[in-house]
Amino acid sequence: MKPNARLRDLREAMPSPRDPRRSMTQQELAEAVNTHLWNTTGKRYSLDGQTIARYERGQVRWPGTAYRAGLRAVLGADDAELGFHPTPRGRSARTTPQRLLDERAADLPLPGRLRWDEVADVRALTRSVASAENREGGGLHCRAALAHLRWALQLLDVPAPAEVHQAMAEAVGNLASVAAWTAFDIGHHQVADRCSEISLHCADQGRSWALRANTLAETARQQAYQGRHDDALPTIEFAQVRADRLTATARAMLHTIRARLLAVTGRHDEARAEIDRADTHFADRDPAAEPPWLCYYDEAEHQGSTGKALIPIATARQAPEVALPRLENAVTLHTETYPRSRAFSQARIAALLLSSGHPHAAVPVGHQALDNAAPVRSPRLARELRTLVTAADPHARIPEIADLRHAINTTTSATIGP
Repeated sequence: MKPNARLRDLREAMPSPRDPRRSMTQQELAEAVNTHLWNTTGKRYSLDGQTIARYERGQVRWPGTAYRAGLRAVLGADDAELGFHPTPRGRSARTTPQRLLDERAADLPLPGRLRWDEVADVRALTRSVASAENREGGGLHCRAALAHLRWALQLLDVPAPAEVHQAMAEAVGNLASVAAWTAFDIGHHQVADRCSEISLHCADQGRSWALRANTLAETARQQAYQGRHDDALPTIEFAQVRADRLTATARAMLHTIRARLLAVTGRHDEARAEIDRADTHFADRDPAAEPPWLCYYDEAEHQGSTGKALIPIATARQAPEVALPRLENAVTLHTETYPRSRAFSQARIAALLLSSGHPHAAVPVGHQALDNAAPVRSPRLARELRTLVTAADPHARIPEIADLRHAINTTTSATIGP
């Protein structure tokens, strides 16, 4: 009887809902599954910690359908990743070097007392995870980010001078924010929410208004992506409290997100005014003074984000020129470090051209978006590309459009299904 290490590792990589500094227990996992099943089916289930222990010992290799569904939802993994197989003779999971790295990350020894060197280490780790996620998407890096976060959270209990502890709390909060984004990128919204809660907790401990605002801004973006605009707008406005303590770049980013929400809800004049404010703040930025989590918000990101904010206005007015120049600037300015961002902007350009009656101009841009998306494992990007299929419906008889639609469906089916 071989233990189910995959299930155990996934559970231990999840923060406890009661104390995010420790791992989720077997009983807490069982309770989370029961709650999920109650919320989705209206039926009560009685999974307990002892049963989870049996799963992890390998005594049960193929739990019931409902319990597998609940575990998939709570842990954000499919049956194979959970270590479940339909027969005892199913193929055993192979351990990869990347997985060994993830497992070791949570077991790294802790220092006896925190120094500034450890703060620098967490910051460097966060930059590495964020950079890899930008290049390749959350699909390859979510689990590693969560394992690193679990280790880093333990550092908050290590004795340290007040200023070092405060800086460490901010650094760990930044790592939690990056972990939240990797989870969000692959559609694990419950995990993303938990990581964001950890980030806000760390922002409070670190007395970091900047981290607090950034975490709330990312939460608003995630809420907007899920269509929860009534939640997203007050969240971004809450992020703007004490904006006087934020850098010019942070203010530009917050105004841009609020502009997008206003535009989506039909408040176009207010949205344009927010874009103007964002541009003004961005012009005053000092990159050297920015916190590490805002290093991504450069000219390319500002052009792409403000261009995205203007899309609802351009669509409503059938005037693609309202948003196109900014989106095109973003594509030009984004380096190879950000293929996902470039692909997003190209997909939005193509969709805007299709919806405004310029199908032939949209085709090459759509194919460029597919080329940039190829190395990125991001269901979120795949769904953005799929919007082109719908936008191309009125032009489906054009051979080049038919080829583009086929290429998109073929490319994205492996990520989000047919």
